[in-house]
Amino acid sequence: MKKIFALVLTLAMALSLVACGNSSTPAASGSAASGSGSASGDAISIAVVLKTLSSEYWNYVKAGCDAASKDLGVTVTVVGPGAESDIDGQVSMIEQQLGTGCSAIVVAPNDASAAASALQPAIDQGVPVLCVDTDVAIKGETCFVGTSNVDAAAQGGAYAAEKCGKDAKAVIIYGQEGDNTSNMRRQGYEQACKTAGIEVLSELSGQNTTDGATKTMEDMLNAYPDQINIVLCHNDDTAIGAMNACKSAGVSGITIVGFDGNKSAVQLILSGDLSATVAQQPYMMGYKVVEAAVKAVNGEKVESVIYAEAKVVTKDNGQAYLDELASYLG
Repeated sequence: MKKIFALVLTLAMALSLVACGNSSTPAASGSAASGSGSASGDAISIAVVLKTLSSEYWNYVKAGCDAASKDLGVTVTVVGPGAESDIDGQVSMIEQQLGTGCSAIVVAPNDASAAASALQPAIDQGVPVLCVDTDVAIKGETCFVGTSNVDAAAQGGAYAAEKCGKDAKAVIIYGQEGDNTSNMRRQGYEQACKTAGIEVLSELSGQNTTDGATKTMEDMLNAYPDQINIVLCHNDDTAIGAMNACKSAGVSGITIVGFDGNKSAVQLILSGDLSATVAQQPYMMGYKVVEAAVKAVNGEKVESVIYAEAKVVTKDNGQAYLDELASYLG
């Protein structure tokens, strides 16, 4: 009986080893099959968490990311909350994307401090962390791709000052309270006004939205009737809100400068409703940040800062700029 029991036990152990060996082989081959086509079967997946996907500007960034995904043969997942004011929602998205085991993560933070806390586990685990448009500036960050917001806003402010003269008076409608991009653009506008001798009557938040900026501009018009010559805005949605408030109040002749270079804003510039917008290169930023992320994953050298130049779009060069945007989206 003991001999029979020993024989059965030995046979069971042998079958178990065979089963374990068979289960590992299909798993390895399945991983290779589901990869990006590399010989090792190691697929690269880049997670991109933008400030929102509900605005034209951020969809240009997404288009650049998608183009890089196709050209480089990597998986890129782009997400974003419903509004730039949804800080908690963006933090949850960062955590969700990290939970998928992505190869690298790209973030355009709505709040740098909140995003930094959510990204710290990635830094600790050696996952490349890159920022686009707005910098988190977390220790261990791989790269920042974007515009120098201070310099770019200074360009827009200088344009308005030159157009209106040093006796003009300005107001600044900045973005979300505490947002690093908003702070830098506000700084750039302030510098331009100071250099040109332009008095800044008021600086208030427009909450990064058209409706928020409309209300803010209404308050400014009531506080400074017939005194405002220039409105310097955080983004194009803000500029459109300021424009709407002026139209509702029957006020004309104010130089309104936006920021981002959205198609909708440029069309309003061509029609004479807005004066200018400081155009970034959102499509190129999206492409370059994914390109940098792939290099980081592959262990290649990546510059810590990759700047995309900005330019002021006016009625003179607006159509050429629209043609450029159309070429990006095909």
